[in-house]
Amino acid sequence: MSYQGIRKKLAARETLILDGAIGTEILRRNVTWADHQVASRPDFVRGIHEDYIRVGADVISTNSFQLCRRALFNHFRDAAHRHHVGALDLDQRADRLLAASVRLAVEARDHVAPGRPVAVAAAVTTLEWCFRPDLAPSAQEARHEYAEIFRVVRDAGADLVLLETVNSIGEAHIALEAAVDVGLPCWVSFVCDESGRLFTGETLAQAAAVLQPLGVEAILLNCAPPDDISAGMRELVPHMRVPVGAYAHIGRFDPPEWMFTDEYPPAKYRDVAAGWKQMGAQILGGCCGTTPDHIAALAGLR
Repeated sequence: MSYQGIRKKLAARETLILDGAIGTEILRRNVTWADHQVASRPDFVRGIHEDYIRVGADVISTNSFQLCRRALFNHFRDAAHRHHVGALDLDQRADRLLAASVRLAVEARDHVAPGRPVAVAAAVTTLEWCFRPDLAPSAQEARHEYAEIFRVVRDAGADLVLLETVNSIGEAHIALEAAVDVGLPCWVSFVCDESGRLFTGETLAQAAAVLQPLGVEAILLNCAPPDDISAGMRELVPHMRVPVGAYAHIGRFDPPEWMFTDEYPPAKYRDVAAGWKQMGAQILGGCCGTTPDHIAALAGLR
């Protein structure tokens, strides 16, 4: 029912507010991101979701970026090595934490906004590193793994899939079909470069042409600096029949964590997002480095 309210608002051309960063917000509050904290400190994660709802988010995303079996297994040579030296619960851990990430978001929504149509989006990214399309698995592997992930988040109570920081049309295509097959609405969000192209060199016009006939409910851009997102919006919007969204990152990536900077305080970020809205964006939010204060500023753009 929560997503039906979101659909109605999008159909009415209203502006919807997506939440801000989860992983970097955990780091900003001086807590490690180990196990995404969904098992170790569930109250802490739930509290971040609640903060975003309180400042006006219509859609909150789960703390599940790169939380999948492949990401865990990639630390080992092979299955035999994993079973020999790895923790004993690794084969089940990803599914357990994925489900927990959804439950925490649902609990936050039910606690803070019991009568408000706030939707819980299962945040899922590419199966390999999101900035490296050359590492993508085969189509057969990807289809199987995405279906597995989407069944877990559906059964845990997610209202939709937010497939984010996607770097190629091919992987977006496969994941979208898997989401539709398990019965979950799907938003696809691409990462673009400074010219507004995908990291594969593909265009956003091509992405729109492939995904819209397959039932994507929105196409967004994320996890790039604000100027890159603006470049991508100029390339994407003219080709869209479904809603468009944007949520940039602010700060700098300092592997393995995030470096916070003061380049985009909330008021400046709101002004940039107002430009995205003028271009045609209906969904506005924040990616890495953004905070509840940034989302509170965006809420004023409704």
